[in-house]
Amino acid sequence: MKRVVVTGLGVITPIGNDVETFWNSITSGKCGIGKIERFDASRLKVSLDAEVKDFEPKKYYETAQEIRKSDLFMQYAMGAARQAVDQSGILNADIDKERFGVYVGTGIGGINTTIRETNKLTEKGPDFVSPFFVPMMISNMAAGAISIKFEAKGPTLPVVTACATSTHTIGEAYRAIKHGYADVIIAGGAEASINELSMAGFVNCQALNLSEDPDEGSLPFDKRRGGFVMGEGAGMLILEEYEHAKKRGAQILAEVTGYGNTSDAYHITAPDPEGSGAIRAIKSAATEAGIGEADNLYINAHGTGTHLNDAMETKAIKAVFGERAYDIHISSTKSMTGHMMGATGAVEAIASVLALQNGIVPPTINYKEKDEECDLDYTPNKALATDLKYAMSTSLGFGGHNACIAFKKYEEKK
Repeated sequence: MKRVVVTGLGVITPIGNDVETFWNSITSGKCGIGKIERFDASRLKVSLDAEVKDFEPKKYYETAQEIRKSDLFMQYAMGAARQAVDQSGILNADIDKERFGVYVGTGIGGINTTIRETNKLTEKGPDFVSPFFVPMMISNMAAGAISIKFEAKGPTLPVVTACATSTHTIGEAYRAIKHGYADVIIAGGAEASINELSMAGFVNCQALNLSEDPDEGSLPFDKRRGGFVMGEGAGMLILEEYEHAKKRGAQILAEVTGYGNTSDAYHITAPDPEGSGAIRAIKSAATEAGIGEADNLYINAHGTGTHLNDAMETKAIKAVFGERAYDIHISSTKSMTGHMMGATGAVEAIASVLALQNGIVPPTINYKEKDEECDLDYTPNKALATDLKYAMSTSLGFGGHNACIAFKKYEEKK
């Protein structure tokens, strides 16, 4: 089996549109949640979201025409992918483009384009629907556009597993490289679904927090929690076969060491309250990674701030690690970014890689009231400096999808 490492990172988030800004924001506890500004939300019960600010797509495209033909989720994906590719230096190397792949997913896809073109159809008629409607709307097109842009002709696959999407893309890319099907894969996810329709749907299925105070919007593991805050953005990682990366002199940021992929087979939106699927996903990743009793571990939890998720996830971590669970460093960066849907797994994987690199556990901000069902160490309010050996990131999606990815700190052997 091949070893798989991370050689590039890229992010577009509500708390920073590059890796350095993002990392500084999450370690300082910056909150990216605020009042909805993207559209008139006066008809909705919800008033908070986590919007990307100051995004400039022209930084990542050669022409304005390319931007016009790309839904916002595709633009976010391209921005994060270009950052990751640039950091990795992969295009400067002599690589086999037929072994260079793209595993990029989205939970919802081009829904803003769908809404806009539906309005055209209703108001003006079918002749006014854009000829680019379909390629801007379909969920595979971020992966397709990135493949075209970087001439990646190897295994290319979008994944759609709701909130577990981009943890699955990373995990499946890891397996493809580990088993010899590719040398390099751009892996991640993107989402841009902040609009009245999406948010009305989530409100009506009682998933969103209806607080009007940004500091009380996303409260993972806190007894006051009442739902998640919708976010948006993209996260991308360059996964590469270890010897391939070493040969070209790449900077190795971390090693991917384990992956779990399971289903609850329980309910379309609610998690299995016993956490059986999450337990199996976390245990699979931890076992494959070889995480030992004495290893200093950080878990970037799914931690949405919904009552059912946080209690179940806590139960799952305790089921896997036993009494040791109380010594594990845990946090939910959704307390700062909101829930970025199809992008959330990749962004949280990036936070996990950076935690290993820098020896810092990001906090769960705005944590005030302990819940007896959530009694682990969630790194409340302030980042913690500690020398980590492993990091895991969990993602749990509607439909019962569970994913967990494990990383190990990379140290050059002398």
